[in-house]
Amino acid sequence: MYMSNKKYPCLIAALLCFLVTISCNTKTKRGDTIANSPEELSQKTIDLIQELINHIGSTGKLGDSAIRLNQPIISKLLYEKTSFSSIWSKQGQWLPIGDSLFRFIKTSQLFGLFPEDYHLKQLNSIREKIEADSLGTGDRKDAKLWSLSDIMLTDAFVQIIKDIKLGRLPNDSLSQRKDSTLSAEFYQQQIIAMQQSGLATVITSLEPKQKGYHQLKAGIKNFLDNADYKQYTIVPYPVKDKKMFERALQRRLHEAGFIAFDSTALDSIQLADAIKLYQKKKGITVDGRAGEATIRMLNVSDREKFIRIAISMDKYKMLPEKMPSRYIWVNASSNYLELVEGAEIKMTSKVICGKPKTRTPLLTSDITSLITYPQWVPPPSIVSKEILPAVKRNPGYLAKKGFSLVDSKGNEVDPYTVDWSRYTKGIPYRVVQGSGDDNALGIMKFVFSNKYSVYLHDTNQRYLFGNSMRSLSHGCVRVQDWEKLAYYILRNDSLLNAKNGNYTKADSVKTWLQRKEKRNIVVRNKIPVYIRYLTCEGQNGKIIFFDDIYAEDKFIREKYFASK
Repeated sequence: MYMSNKKYPCLIAALLCFLVTISCNTKTKRGDTIANSPEELSQKTIDLIQELINHIGSTGKLGDSAIRLNQPIISKLLYEKTSFSSIWSKQGQWLPIGDSLFRFIKTSQLFGLFPEDYHLKQLNSIREKIEADSLGTGDRKDAKLWSLSDIMLTDAFVQIIKDIKLGRLPNDSLSQRKDSTLSAEFYQQQIIAMQQSGLATVITSLEPKQKGYHQLKAGIKNFLDNADYKQYTIVPYPVKDKKMFERALQRRLHEAGFIAFDSTALDSIQLADAIKLYQKKKGITVDGRAGEATIRMLNVSDREKFIRIAISMDKYKMLPEKMPSRYIWVNASSNYLELVEGAEIKMTSKVICGKPKTRTPLLTSDITSLITYPQWVPPPSIVSKEILPAVKRNPGYLAKKGFSLVDSKGNEVDPYTVDWSRYTKGIPYRVVQGSGDDNALGIMKFVFSNKYSVYLHDTNQRYLFGNSMRSLSHGCVRVQDWEKLAYYILRNDSLLNAKNGNYTKADSVKTWLQRKEKRNIVVRNKIPVYIRYLTCEGQNGKIIFFDDIYAEDKFIREKYFASK
């Protein structure tokens, strides 16, 4: 991955790579591509562009060169529309749009992109060869250089437009974007717009409008300026060889500055103290143990972090171009909820999302009702994996947890009368936890349709919101400030009482909560809910990273960013 950092200049060898790439499989020789006048150079460039484009291989390769186009079909269509005229230069001079596109490629990391995806090395090599010919007696007159650079710039432009507008992740069932492909006409319109208004205007028009995307983007420069691209020790996990693990762990903590030396083995207390210092700095549970979460964070380099930034920015591109006027946003990685109205965040709340084994699903839905003092009916997965094994050991487990056993006719069943040994997975009963202050859902439940049987709700374990690591639930989202959220929804949904200035529905709910009554409140003005998973966010010009606890970004990185 190319990094625009002055401490890491490009290798000199990269500047010479074009000596190989220009040996294209065409019938022209060096002497045939040299022009004697600007007009002749333009015509030769047109002829060569046509010849090169018409001989693109099935893999996008230009002849037998090392140049491989990312978007050969669209690039060819664009040139056919312009009769193969050069787009980015004219008569041996770069056009302003050619210069601006090249500058954008060099700094494309600031948009969560990778310069190497847009032929940076080859284009840089050509430009240096041309610029070195200040008298215009050699390479500046070579139509082959101008034709190759023009084709690569066109291919780069198409890829950039696609990556900015659609991103690099494939559509899935969750994606709400409507355009998964862009036509040649669309790209041509962007070239025309660029010629009229400039590249910056075109890029801005294609970027997501979501505030979160732009907050991430605003933090990239600071991240790149301070990033450390050194190769650090990878700590093996899970642990197979304890001594090897401890040596690697000590070396990694030494590299991070939490241990003063790594030549002498630390004792367990010293190692635990160093781990605590690291955990405290990273804002994770401080227990002095090198568990899965701690090792996962130790193994994330700045190189990997930039890929996470790119992935998170692409996830915003999968949202609808225009978000609803108000909606609830849950980030299952940061364990925070936001209530968004227009461009303003009306409230923020800590939440508790699912454990790695029972992750909170990604979904889009609408809150359709609120339930005060709800009952909890554990889903079949919890019944089979947790409740059934416990009740087999002791049927009194149900009463201890406040559960009732109900048959298909609605009759309560004594768990001591059931032959539990007959069941290995499901059971022919419903397990119901009655409403009350000890109910797992707390005293308020926010209902929205989804196939996972999850929802937002209060909790009877409110002390867990004090944890820095809050991926603790069975998949539902527990909301610390459930009351603020509930009354916002109710005010948005209630009729104002002209006599006393109160909201009728909100007042009723207050009364039901005081009486501890179970009530179902239908929400007429449904509020959309977006549950997403982003392992980094922009805050005040900087980027904050969260634990990839579900290993979702790791999967995406290995599948779609493996070459980075």
